Amino acid sequence: MTIPTPELDERFRAAAADEGLLDVAYDVFDDTAMGPLLVGVTPRGLCRITFDPEPERELELLARAYGPRVLRSSRPVDRVHRELDEYLDGRRRSFDVDLDLRAQPTFYLRVLDELARVGYGETTTYGELAARAGNPRAARAVGTVMNRNPVPIVLPCHRVVGANGSLTGYGGGLHRKEQLLRLEGAIL
Repeated sequence: MTIPTPELDERFRAAAADEGLLDVAYDVFDDTAMGPLLVGVTPRGLCRITFDPEPERELELLARAYGPRVLRSSRPVDRVHRELDEYLDGRRRSFDVDLDLRAQPTFYLRVLDELARVGYGETTTYGELAARAGNPRAARAVGTVMNRNPVPIVLPCHRVVGANGSLTGYGGGLHRKEQLLRLEGAIL
């Protein structure tokens, strides 16, 4: 739904967010160093970051996972936008936003929790991450979790490399994985 004037439309969207009427607020940032990003937040926290988004597909996924009241509203995602900008400009090493990962299966949550412990400028392997998550033989399953990471960059799946140190797989494309690792000084 779009209301005729941009000012009135933005006020409507902001009021819906302020009144707690949204299951998910989202915005699309076209101007990041990583290209376009769709960012979604619930009242509990950040739930989605998507590279090169197909908004209609993403909105359907968000509605299925969190509820049907999904609306583009910039104010609720401002903090995430600011922190992403700071990180991509090299002025931030970690994120201070709450996460809403309730739509993720239990194994994914264990892996993502361990992933969050991989520090800025560090890397780990799929096998090491599997062992940390309590299942050392699940390196392939960890690869699947990394590919489906709902909040890349913030949960740094770009820091996970192959057993031989090679850059393998990344939902946003290997060029972005390399760009993020160079930003952090993990590769020269």
